[in-house]
Amino acid sequence: MGIKLRLTILNFLQYFTWGAWLLSTGSYLGATLGFTGIQIGAVYGTMGFASLFMPALLGIVADKWVNTERVLGTSHIILGGLLILLSTQTSFSAFYPIVFLASMFYMPTIALTNSLSYAILEKEDEDIVNVFPKIRVWGTVGFIFAVWTVDMLDLGITHYQYIISAVASILLGVFAFTLPSVKPSKANKNKTLVQQFGLDAFVLFKKKKVAIFLVFSMLLGCVLQISNMWGDGFLRDFTINYDGYFIVEHSLMFITLSMVSETLFILTIPYFLKKFGIKKVMLMSMFAWVLRFALFGIGDPGTGAIFLTLSMIVYGMAFDFFNISGSLFIETEADQSIRSSSEGLCMLMTNGLGAIIGAYGSGYIVDLFTVDDVRDWTNIWFIFAGYSLVVMLIFAIVFKYKHNPNEELEIKH
Repeated sequence: MGIKLRLTILNFLQYFTWGAWLLSTGSYLGATLGFTGIQIGAVYGTMGFASLFMPALLGIVADKWVNTERVLGTSHIILGGLLILLSTQTSFSAFYPIVFLASMFYMPTIALTNSLSYAILEKEDEDIVNVFPKIRVWGTVGFIFAVWTVDMLDLGITHYQYIISAVASILLGVFAFTLPSVKPSKANKNKTLVQQFGLDAFVLFKKKKVAIFLVFSMLLGCVLQISNMWGDGFLRDFTINYDGYFIVEHSLMFITLSMVSETLFILTIPYFLKKFGIKKVMLMSMFAWVLRFALFGIGDPGTGAIFLTLSMIVYGMAFDFFNISGSLFIETEADQSIRSSSEGLCMLMTNGLGAIIGAYGSGYIVDLFTVDDVRDWTNIWFIFAGYSLVVMLIFAIVFKYKHNPNEELEIKH
């Protein structure tokens, strides 16, 4: 089996194990276990807390002491066991600590899978820039395939979603041990803990433009988990008036239109960045988030299905133009010596602090507009849209950036 195929399988399983439960857990916790909005938010918030320190911590282990493929494999095997245990829990007090541990072992594996792939491709003298994206796209395929599997088997509101995820995770763990060894780098062994944890990247806050950008990255990061948390539950609640409609019966499959849109919008980023610059691209992303939530607020599976479909389509712009374009902007502003740390700081602000605030904040809003277990989704989505609109307007005023369309986006060396 060729190395490219093996890395393709690795990336497929990496995101399959996440896709099997990420979108459907909110519905399961609310509809089956009866968790409140705040409790559901707390569950999703564990991924934010884990992102604050676990990627750096396991990154240190892989950089200094243990082969990367072994750290990745061990993490997924442990994760598989935790997911099996998670499937047996029905109370929040028992569910929360286990899902917290599961997040601690999953979130670092995203970075570990990337770094392992890079290192192996480099050993094979492959062009990483050209080859890796073709491998990584199979991660998105794996995520979509997992969602479809759970949806077609009607497991979205059952504990079996965690069993499917656990099996995939354990398979990945065992498979990782068969990959070429990636030993700790001697250069990494000499790095200080400050450098390993990426704390040296905080020097970027000395630049006013970058500091403002990072703060707004955190504020926009709040909305990233909202769709994951509440999208499926929102569509399932239409069962009362739209029972039998495709969008309701296969809500998870319908949501994966967002992932398809995401893969298409990625291809447009170079053009938009060159034509409009980072400020306008970020404003496009923010406006797309406004549309994402507003269209949810006015849509329904019947005559309003077009609005729900458009919401799925604009998600690609909302996610990609923020996540990937923002990463590229930070890359251009950071010196080579803190490049990795700077990307880690960006992840800390968005997937860490932003995700935590978004998870708990959205949970509070959902509870506020829930009466007798009936959620006022129209007002809930309009509030999320209003928040995105306010962030967009303030960003437009305070972020100063002059774009020259004749200049290429340059990475510092």
